[in-house]
Amino acid sequence: MTQIPQWQAWWLAARPKTLAAGATPVVVASALAFYNGCFLWPPALICFVFAVLAQVISNFANDYFDYKKGSDKSERLGPKRAVTEGWIAPKTMLRVTLGLCVLNSGIGLSLLYYGGWLLLFVGVAVVIFALAYSGGPYPLAYHGWGDVCVLVFFGIVPVGFSYYVQAQQWPPMVAICGIAVGLVVINILVANNYRDRLSDAKAGKKTTIVLFGQRFGEYFYLFNGLTAFLCCQYFWFEQSPLPAILPLIYLALHIKTWRKMVAIGSGRALIGVLEQTARNTMIFGITLAIGLMLSSDR
Repeated sequence: MTQIPQWQAWWLAARPKTLAAGATPVVVASALAFYNGCFLWPPALICFVFAVLAQVISNFANDYFDYKKGSDKSERLGPKRAVTEGWIAPKTMLRVTLGLCVLNSGIGLSLLYYGGWLLLFVGVAVVIFALAYSGGPYPLAYHGWGDVCVLVFFGIVPVGFSYYVQAQQWPPMVAICGIAVGLVVINILVANNYRDRLSDAKAGKKTTIVLFGQRFGEYFYLFNGLTAFLCCQYFWFEQSPLPAILPLIYLALHIKTWRKMVAIGSGRALIGVLEQTARNTMIFGITLAIGLMLSSDR
């Protein structure tokens, strides 16, 4: 096994190209708060740090638990995993993951000042999800629940509560944007599972693509992006065309990436599709946020 510097091992284990999944919901929620004249930068910043660190924790946990369950074998087509490659000892990865859970819990507690004790239960649920996604007696990602979990914990929950701690309310547009963001983030998971469908099947990891097949994965990916864009059309009813129009940039890139995924079909070249999907996620969040902020008259 090729050894690399420890800082590089931890950097790769954090999977920086996927961190848009944690950042985008908070960016959109904060733009919604700005649009409605209730933006508060302290809780917005805390939510941003909490969400990104939660994504890192989830990535570390996946690295550890997938190694323990034998999912990261030599035939896996995705980027190298730190524990499997021997760059980080399994016990070290587990300890750091649990330590970051404690740290992030402390960060999350500071949000109680803005959102009340309800957020305590939300924080506990987020931590449990980060560990239960690929660990525990019933790992969600191994039983076809990954996509639903991403919709909830990378869309509806972070957008909704990142807005709530600033505005003390949860209007319909927040729920709509939460669903849109969740659908876009799901495609990061879909691109990953589409690439690894054969090795996942051998390892007993029953993702939706393993359960329903390659063609399902292709159309599921396309559907998520199209539906996310359609969610943005809600803002025509708010007499705010920019948040509806600017995500067209995302839609064009989404369709282009989908066509590339279908054309490639299988192999390591699909790593590029995953990277482009993460980029598209960030672009969706940025274009929607810019549209909202430019539309604010408050």
